[in-house]
Amino acid sequence: MNQQRTDAIDILVVDDEAPARQRLVDLLAREPDAGSILEATDGLEAVAAIQAKRPDLIFLDVQMPELDGLGVLTHLTEVIGVDALPLTVFVTAYDQHAVRAFEANALDYLLKPFSDERFEAAMARVRTRLEERGLHEFKQRLAHMIASDSRPRHLDRLVVKSAGVTRFVRVSEIEWIEASGVYVALHIHAQTAHPDRGREILYRSSLAELAERLDPARFIRVHRSTIVNLESILQLEPVSHGEFDIVLKSGVRTRISRSYRAQLEERLGQSL
Repeated sequence: MNQQRTDAIDILVVDDEAPARQRLVDLLAREPDAGSILEATDGLEAVAAIQAKRPDLIFLDVQMPELDGLGVLTHLTEVIGVDALPLTVFVTAYDQHAVRAFEANALDYLLKPFSDERFEAAMARVRTRLEERGLHEFKQRLAHMIASDSRPRHLDRLVVKSAGVTRFVRVSEIEWIEASGVYVALHIHAQTAHPDRGREILYRSSLAELAERLDPARFIRVHRSTIVNLESILQLEPVSHGEFDIVLKSGVRTRISRSYRAQLEERLGQSL
């Protein structure tokens, strides 16, 4: 079974005259990189087809009843934006329309009656422009990937500002975290806490926002108001109805609610 090429060009032919459409369809059928070839008989049909099918290329008659070719592009520019417009080759029986075609950012125009050679020249311009567009989009995707990879995936330290002093708290030093109004309270391991600063540090963030930026391999939310460092858990003690008390190595106890139990089981890969 033949498979459609991934680089095939999907095309829409728009003309209110059937012989003119058939002439283009026959020529396009010979093109090795032509994909689907759709037809529209007027400007309104063209607008609907372009919005629904998003072809790569349109051959667009200039003079049509209801909505002419220039009107099609004007309407689509307002609806989907100029960057989303397909490449356009205008087809016209009047050479005075050529200037208007290029003013409408058409790639090329065919003056009826046109030769096979003139059609091939237009297709050559189409292929060149599609290659340029593809290269540009590839470069944009690559730049986005590089920029995304250069950003840290998870926080490795928190910047805490208090009383005019900026501190850096390594997330590895955090034993557990609890919600505290518009802040969260960071509870630091006893062995890493600074003797003059205590073991509890306020950090301005919601618990949900901070949970999104912490490494899920290290931290897990166990309650709507609590996050714990998995390395700090000493043991779990059942309470009732599927709830457990978490006992941390420091002796602190906190509750894991039933709604968060499944997340912990998934992280551990086993049932509690």
